[in-house]
Amino acid sequence: MYVYQDYDQRLLEERVAQYRDQTRRYLAGQLSEDEFLALRLQNGLYIQRYAPMLRISVPYGMLASKQLRALGKITREYDKGFAHVSTRQNIQLNWPEVADVPDILAELAAVQMHAIQTSGNCIRNITTDELAGVRPDEVEDPRPWCEIIRQWSTFNPEFAYLPRKFKIAVNAVPDADPAVIGVHDIGVQVVHGADGETGFQVWAGGGLGRTPMVGSVIGEYVPWRHLLAYLEAILRVYNKYGNRDNKYKARIKILVKALGPEKFRELTEAEFAELKDGPMTLTEEEVARIRQCFTEPDYRDDVDGAALDQALAENRAFNRWYHTNSHAHKRDGYRAVTLTLKKTGRIPGDISDSQFEKVADLADRYSFGEVRNTHQQNMVMADVAKDDLFALWQELDALGFATPNLGLLTDIVACPGGDLCSLANAKSIPIAEGIQRRFDDLDFVHDLGALDINISGCMNACGHHHIGHIGILGVDKKGKEFYQITLGGRGDKVSRIGEKMGPSFESHEVTGVIEKIIHTYVDQRLENEPFIDTYERIGMDPFKESVYG
Repeated sequence: MYVYQDYDQRLLEERVAQYRDQTRRYLAGQLSEDEFLALRLQNGLYIQRYAPMLRISVPYGMLASKQLRALGKITREYDKGFAHVSTRQNIQLNWPEVADVPDILAELAAVQMHAIQTSGNCIRNITTDELAGVRPDEVEDPRPWCEIIRQWSTFNPEFAYLPRKFKIAVNAVPDADPAVIGVHDIGVQVVHGADGETGFQVWAGGGLGRTPMVGSVIGEYVPWRHLLAYLEAILRVYNKYGNRDNKYKARIKILVKALGPEKFRELTEAEFAELKDGPMTLTEEEVARIRQCFTEPDYRDDVDGAALDQALAENRAFNRWYHTNSHAHKRDGYRAVTLTLKKTGRIPGDISDSQFEKVADLADRYSFGEVRNTHQQNMVMADVAKDDLFALWQELDALGFATPNLGLLTDIVACPGGDLCSLANAKSIPIAEGIQRRFDDLDFVHDLGALDINISGCMNACGHHHIGHIGILGVDKKGKEFYQITLGGRGDKVSRIGEKMGPSFESHEVTGVIEKIIHTYVDQRLENEPFIDTYERIGMDPFKESVYG
């Protein structure tokens, strides 16, 4: 992972000192609420329903063990003993005191972490596939390109006051989209040209929220040297023509739709013509410098595959976990392992102070001192030797992170919802727990196969409900919580927005509705047919009939 240079560290420390003084002046009454608002948002601090919320940046989801230990300490000393993994691979604290935030930022800076640009109308955390760098099927490791974009976009004055928040994701898998670039403001697909040289297909205008849309291809092939110039061209068009009068129409997706992809492309190419071959042109030396931060770990050549085979044959529970929660690796003798933060009865994506520290210990012993946050609110150890898998599984099981439900019905993605968020119309966490408890039968869940359920407490879609196979959205009806169901969304091979089923349901009805949907799927599916394939084959009507009669 990227290691901060002296100037990176100095920048963080100066930013902490600056914000400490701003906080002091605010608490002393020298800055008004409105004056402090912009300053705290620049440092990731929100005021939520019951307390402040601090969003901590985790670029492309990567965390070193020392950072995990720091998060454990911070969570214990400044919060209520737990934190939350978000769908953008960040970490959120839900109960910090405003006066403590400068101290938290100082402790984060000591381990090369921060909360810069995790809120406000700027370019947010750059994300990618949590298996980046170890996938056997990726074109190349996308993380260096994420880091290049991160360095270019951080503190860039041209992007300090965009019409609205802005999100960029990078994908390097040719026949799938684990980074979900189709629903980002800008999506970057790494490709190799006919000559084998790296380039990028660039998408723009995707997004979820109030008006969900899948983006359009704006740059069919952008040579690697011109990546930043092309991205800046898109941002310039957005800055010039984006709507600043209505925040609900301010995202770039609205602009791309209003202009049309062809016109937006024309405007982008005109800006690009002025920027191309200018100061933002990448050099081989700079790309090599960044790539050196993502070198392969010291893999072993003596991994004992026979030990794994014996453990798989002798232990059914381990065998199930292995085939559900571990993934193929580009290196012989290794697997990537997902730690599922979705045990029934726990808040999806939450992790405690002691769990942070224990995961750090496991990362040091089993995965070269690194873990990654995932878009599904889990964590990944990307480099585990096969002969260590059984021992790791035992320790994860004791920790509560070995539930073999990855990608299955109870691996639910859910935002904090009305329990914590001031924007939410309804609670998400009780709905997720109710579904998990209703389907708390691993044999049945495994028989169903791949099935994504995503829950959001409001139209901001932090739970990505639009791209769940089954999406659940909390809505307010005259002060009462209701839930709207969508079916058919997906964010894997392609991005697609789910279709609304019909009238919404009260909270006590949701679990029963999901059960009817699942039973309809079981009745209609072909042999071993996943839910999303069944839905695409038979459409909405059979599900509506079972639910509404």
